[in-house]
Amino acid sequence: MVKKLLTPAKSFIVKCKRVWHALRKPTRKEFETIAKVSAIGILILGALGFLISISMKMFIK
Repeated sequence: MVKKLLTPAKSFIVKCKRVWHALRKPTRKEFETIAKVSAIGILILGALGFLISISMKMFIK
């Protein structure tokens, strides 16, 4: 019974260790690119939400 519970946990820990060793700190250029793309995505989603909100208010009245 205990072995059935420990096997998935051990497998998960092994997978986590593999990912941890593959990680590295991004360069400044990579970080800036990721930040820009994320900001653009947030702005697009915000603008889309705003347009939907405005159009819903216009149609409901």
